[in-house]
Amino acid sequence: MTDDSRSPGAAPRRRARGKHGRRRKPPVRRTGRRIAAWSAGALVLLGGTGAGFLYFKLNGNLSSVDINAALGKNRPDNVDNGSMDILVLGSDSRAGDNDKYGRDEGSSRSDTAMIVHVYAGHKEASVVSIPRDTIISRPACTTPSGKTSPAVKREQFNEAYSLGGAVCAVKTVEAMTNIRMDHYLEVDFAGFQRLIDKLGGVEVTTTKPINDKWSHLKLDAGTHRLDGEQSLGLVRTRHGVGDGSDLGRIKLQQAFIKALLDQVKSIGLFTSPTKLYGIADTATKALTTDKDLASVDKLYGFANSLKGIGSEDMHMVTLPVGPDPRDSDRVVPLTAAAEQIWQAFREDKPVPEAALKEGDGAKTQADGVVQ
Repeated sequence: MTDDSRSPGAAPRRRARGKHGRRRKPPVRRTGRRIAAWSAGALVLLGGTGAGFLYFKLNGNLSSVDINAALGKNRPDNVDNGSMDILVLGSDSRAGDNDKYGRDEGSSRSDTAMIVHVYAGHKEASVVSIPRDTIISRPACTTPSGKTSPAVKREQFNEAYSLGGAVCAVKTVEAMTNIRMDHYLEVDFAGFQRLIDKLGGVEVTTTKPINDKWSHLKLDAGTHRLDGEQSLGLVRTRHGVGDGSDLGRIKLQQAFIKALLDQVKSIGLFTSPTKLYGIADTATKALTTDKDLASVDKLYGFANSLKGIGSEDMHMVTLPVGPDPRDSDRVVPLTAAAEQIWQAFREDKPVPEAALKEGDGAKTQADGVVQ
């Protein structure tokens, strides 16, 4: 399994924009998470009067944020070319069930951030991982208390989420890329762990031992079926592999996501209504979505349109970055290479090979450690 994969093949034909530059409303679709299918499928299989109860129960599990209402019209255009872009965040809140991963300091951070571009036709996707310690320019954002925090020229990327939650994170990504995010998905530590356990674990092969006391993970070289706690440890591991950088950790995350997609395809969820409902219940509790995905039927449509995307169709890229000249512990985007990626997404084209080879994250000491 490779971490930075080749871009997809020929680009789809670009279609004209709809009225006012907005997409004509496409069928609901999105990134490689089958959570929607699990949720709605459980209702269909269980059927009868109980289905109505389960529908409302699963809907009640979901948390959502009305991104469109919060950001208004001052956003990039919705380009009607059949593609879709999603911001996926992993939250490292230490509150509640997450407190064993550190002290609760009253705020959350986006521990993991990925921009997922689903190509027209929904057969392939490219995923750009953004290192959390990337220094960016952040636009003005509103805090949960309603105060406005002015724009800043230099701020670590994950501070946007800490400051203003999902809305500020989306606004910052849109300012970075000039791409409108069609959807938002967020999962926290505890929810991620429970979901992996419900799926029966994820099988990975490690080519080197991993021993990281910070993420509580110790693995010998070889093949392992990771439970939820081990999986969480793997995607959080920095010090146990390579030089301890966030760029190496991203490679582990990318490899794990591909293994997770293979696991979801292999377990035959729809053959067991009981198993399916348990996963749907866990998945919906784990997720925070944008308002447009905040129901079981919408999540089902979203995931059903992505069922053709497998691990081999998911092309993983790390945002091209280099050392920050003002802070050796931080990185900055390589503007020209990053813009090549964003332009490709805007035009629904493959990521140029040249952009895949740029930056410190293109090749790390963690490459190939997880397969």
